Amino acid sequence: MPKKKTNARRKAEKHKKQQQKIRGAYSGKSLADWPCNYLMECDSCHVSQKNRAFCYFCGSIQKLPVCGHCGKMKCMQKTGDCIVKHPSTYTTGLGMVGAICDFCEAFVCHGRKCVSTHACECPMIDVDCIECRRGVWDHGGRMFVCSFCLCTLCEDDQFEHQASCQVLDSENYKCASCNKLGQFSCLRCKVCYCDDHVRRKGFKYNRGQALPCPKCNYDTQETKDLSMSARRYTYGRQHGGDDEDAYSAYFAPSSSGGAGFTGYGGGGGYYDDRESSEDESEDDDEEDSDRDDDVIAEKLSEAEIKD
Repeated sequence: MPKKKTNARRKAEKHKKQQQKIRGAYSGKSLADWPCNYLMECDSCHVSQKNRAFCYFCGSIQKLPVCGHCGKMKCMQKTGDCIVKHPSTYTTGLGMVGAICDFCEAFVCHGRKCVSTHACECPMIDVDCIECRRGVWDHGGRMFVCSFCLCTLCEDDQFEHQASCQVLDSENYKCASCNKLGQFSCLRCKVCYCDDHVRRKGFKYNRGQALPCPKCNYDTQETKDLSMSARRYTYGRQHGGDDEDAYSAYFAPSSSGGAGFTGYGGGGGYYDDRESSEDESEDDDEEDSDRDDDVIAEKLSEAEIKD
């Protein structure tokens, strides 16, 4: 017989389910649509930044704060769920503020719903940039989500990351476990898998759903549907393109007459020095042979005159 659940156990499981429902209700909402990630301009220094209670650069408080949960700037509810009742007047500024979020550093209005639920639904919980590992409190810009790997990015690294997100860590499209062509690609691990190694033993797969990555459990996609590119090198011996012409391009002579070892046409290599020295020695040998021929011809002419 299984043990009966205690009241504390039932309450804990019920609370856990409620928290999952609250977080799941806003899971499909884009990060750019959240008011706590709106673009704000400081009233004092006039610098654009993320919506926050205090300016990141000068530390001044904003005159007209925006709620980080509902996005309102003026409370016009005379009979609502406001914690601080104001039946005859509308409130703006600090009179509308009820709290400051510890995650997104934005003002939250004094509405009972916003104050009680924003801390559980805030999208900035444990949000760090995948490139620089900075959080909301470490920089003044907004946060973004990569459209390929769905990783969070700061405003400084979003363009650079998305430009290089569809580049594999290997030099070809072969599977990471064998020599077959990788049919499925993971955009987080930057690795290709064949049809055999993308499936794990003892793991149940649902029909019609994307196959998860064996390494990070992120949904893989077919390589043919993506614009994946392999890592390439444009220096040294691999600058030639084909394997047969690699060394010919590596030792190709430059426009200045030298042999470039780096593949960029730099002159003055080892082989150029040796060839020039050989040419000089051949010229010296020819001059010596010409001199010997002249001396022999003079001696023969003198002998004929005497006879």
